[in-house]
Amino acid sequence: MSTSLLYHAFGVRGYVRESTHYVEGGIVFRVRQRPDSLRCPACGSRQVIRSGTVRRRLKTLPIGARPVSVELDVQRVACRNCGVVRQVKVPFAHARRSYTKRFERYALELSKCMTIQDAARHLGVSWDLIKDIQKRHLEHNFSRPRLGALKRIAIDEICVGKGHRYLTVVLDLGSGAVVFVGQGKGCEALEPFWRRLKRSRARIEAVAIDMSPAYISAVLENLPDAAIVFDRFHLMKLFNHKLSQLRRKLYGELTDLMHKKLLKGTRWLLLKNPENLDPQRNERQRLEEALRINQPLAAAYYMKEDLRQFWEQPDKAAAQAFLDDWIARARASKIRMLMKFADTLVAHCWGLLTYYDFPISTAALEATNNKIKTMQRQAYGFRDKQFFKLKIYALHQTKYALVG
Repeated sequence: MSTSLLYHAFGVRGYVRESTHYVEGGIVFRVRQRPDSLRCPACGSRQVIRSGTVRRRLKTLPIGARPVSVELDVQRVACRNCGVVRQVKVPFAHARRSYTKRFERYALELSKCMTIQDAARHLGVSWDLIKDIQKRHLEHNFSRPRLGALKRIAIDEICVGKGHRYLTVVLDLGSGAVVFVGQGKGCEALEPFWRRLKRSRARIEAVAIDMSPAYISAVLENLPDAAIVFDRFHLMKLFNHKLSQLRRKLYGELTDLMHKKLLKGTRWLLLKNPENLDPQRNERQRLEEALRINQPLAAAYYMKEDLRQFWEQPDKAAAQAFLDDWIARARASKIRMLMKFADTLVAHCWGLLTYYDFPISTAALEATNNKIKTMQRQAYGFRDKQFFKLKIYALHQTKYALVG
């Protein structure tokens, strides 16, 4: 192998190949540094005196299934200019690393389509080495997300393990990147984010959150000029929860066994959107029969479907009129569940109507949360919390594929 090919294939520049050895099924290239390339690692001066060598063997790109290493004697030099005695820099490898920069780049490329264990097995190295390469790359590129350009954000928490272990995630709705991951949930988890955001002098226009009092108070305190938009997904999730409780209560009050049989097993039919009901399973027919025998449940179900139209209004004034009408009908129904939900809408209508000023939601954040869970399943969990957070920061650049 020529010195030129050694440079173009493995990135070894400023060195001359001396020999090639075949050791235990691998290939070892012995190289030496050109004397005219010796420089002081501190000041770059050529006025140096040789002062011994240190032998290093560095893993580099494999050739087929054969592992390849580069062996060299790293020169120590004493600089006449600045008086420093140090090892010269190896341009194709980082200090205190057992591999070359080309090997590191190749390992990162493999990690885009392989697990850490697969990449380690393919390269013939330990799992910890590939994980260390990934972690250092993530720390260099994603450890401090820039906040100065933030305009619209979404905030939500995600459960990441048993025992109610949560992470609070902040997403930039403009770029789709996660800009903050806090340990736990609630106001305390967001405190580091507010401090960084204040230093960045970002001008946040709008924040999409659920109707949690903790998030509302935190945003009002730290972003008094930002508009709060209550997320439609969380509102409908709350209504579905109340609807399930109503169905359970009405089922317990029924005495007719035939009516009980019709109502049993209809929970998911009530929660489904009408357009998603499966005709092959007669889901629409079963739902209509269950609603026919129970007027309060039917009223709550049709009110739920009507509430979905709130986000389809032409403008804010029409949305205000729609909401007022829905609240009036809910109170007139005399159904306790609808009346209480109407009170909830009255208390939060300002954040719901803000949607027509800033049409944002936490939908992108919910998709990111699903990616986080997918990443957890693929890795069978993460023991290193910092590594897990770094992987979340880089999630917007990750593509997942189903492997059959």
